[in-house]
Amino acid sequence: MRVALGVSYDGHPYDGWQSQPSGRTVQDQLEKALSRFADQRISTLCAGRTDAGVHGLMQVVHFDTTAQRDPYAWIRGTNTFLPRDIAVQWAQIVPDEFHCRASATSRRYAYLLLESPVRPSIDAHRVGWVFQPLNLALMQQSLPHILGEHDFTSFRASACQALSPVKNLLRLEISRRGAYWRFEFEANAFLHHMIRNIMGVLITIGQGKKPPAWMAEVIAARSRDAAAPTFSPDGLYFLGPRYDVRWGLPDRTPAYDWLP
Repeated sequence: MRVALGVSYDGHPYDGWQSQPSGRTVQDQLEKALSRFADQRISTLCAGRTDAGVHGLMQVVHFDTTAQRDPYAWIRGTNTFLPRDIAVQWAQIVPDEFHCRASATSRRYAYLLLESPVRPSIDAHRVGWVFQPLNLALMQQSLPHILGEHDFTSFRASACQALSPVKNLLRLEISRRGAYWRFEFEANAFLHHMIRNIMGVLITIGQGKKPPAWMAEVIAARSRDAAAPTFSPDGLYFLGPRYDVRWGLPDRTPAYDWLP
């Protein structure tokens, strides 16, 4: 039997998603809880690995098991053994041909940014921070240069293991509510640190340090040295993958609408 789960987590206390010898990863905590509940070793695959400090609103995983449980039992039972900052949001029995990563048609992220002369306090580790004002019009003028299919080498971390730097950025929307900015990204797939590196360039443009056309120059350079420094992981949220409707999986969790 193949089971798919939607999982949310606060990424700040963990060393990212992927299992590590330290055991301080979200995958390690989830597999330990699943194994205790199923009374057998459970190994998971995820839709998109997140780095240390990056949060997940709807990470989708799947696993195979001989344990017979109904979907609601997988939610309640697994959550019993998880720490408070990780929770299964939904569970569904899926066909064996479903694959949480390969079946995804796109992936979505949001970056939350506080613009304030004072650093974050109660929302520390949950938002990025800039103290210089941002200009929305300047940032929006740079978007046509980056939307669509490009070689994103300039936004790729040196440790990236993707086979190709060519990705299709389907959507990048910028909005503001009070002192908080929300940058929402959707692409067929993302490179390692791609969003955080794009954020560095957007903020540089938004602060008037570079013109909007600089975005095109950075892309054309195909060199990480041409872009701005990698921005903080604190405000980055994995909103989840999209799937064809035939799988019948949720598109979002309630936390999606909680973000500013």
